[in-house]
Amino acid sequence: MSVDVLIVEDELNLSRMLSTTLTAEGYVVTTALRADEALARVALDDPLLILLDLGLPDMDGLTLLPLLKARCAAQVIIVSARSHESEKIAALDAGAEDYLTKPFSVAELLARLRVAQRRQRDAQPISQRYAVADLVVDLEKHEVWLAAELVKLTPKEYKLLAVLAQSAGRVVTHSQLLQAIWGRHHSDDTHYLRIYLRQLRQKIERDPAEPRYLLTEPGVGYRLAGE
Repeated sequence: MSVDVLIVEDELNLSRMLSTTLTAEGYVVTTALRADEALARVALDDPLLILLDLGLPDMDGLTLLPLLKARCAAQVIIVSARSHESEKIAALDAGAEDYLTKPFSVAELLARLRVAQRRQRDAQPISQRYAVADLVVDLEKHEVWLAAELVKLTPKEYKLLAVLAQSAGRVVTHSQLLQAIWGRHHSDDTHYLRIYLRQLRQKIERDPAEPRYLLTEPGVGYRLAGE
């Protein structure tokens, strides 16, 4: 069976509402009320997208998340009433592609699903060139261009921009960035990121105070605007 979206949600009324809404939008939907059901469904259905609640009756969603990611290539969007920054960071670090806090509008949910679908389509092959508006990051040549002019970056500035470009449109947490660039022993040194993001914005943003490309997700991390 070819399934677009697996909804893992133990609140039956919400699960039914989401299923009805997404089906009306043309998605092929299946549901699971428990973690064990979700693991069985991914094996049977191989969904493209998963909406995952964290408060499941038989297993915490953060524990279930890596099990799901190990069994399928689906993009996982957390849908949870947990709104604390630490919960969001833990979910993103564990492999979730996005985090949607309850209550949310149908319009926002559909927008997040569209972004996840685009990201999935673009995932293979991995693009070696990021381009949006006037900004181009050529990962093969290690070059950055702004309005057709070559931008001179330090090695650390380029590495930071390259890591964000490889996940364009997706939040990359502070911890993920720090470990990718400075190593695992610097996972708490967020002041490094503030310094280098400020320098990068001075070089590639027309108005660093109102960034167009390098976006901050407060308390969580940073995101390079999607292509």
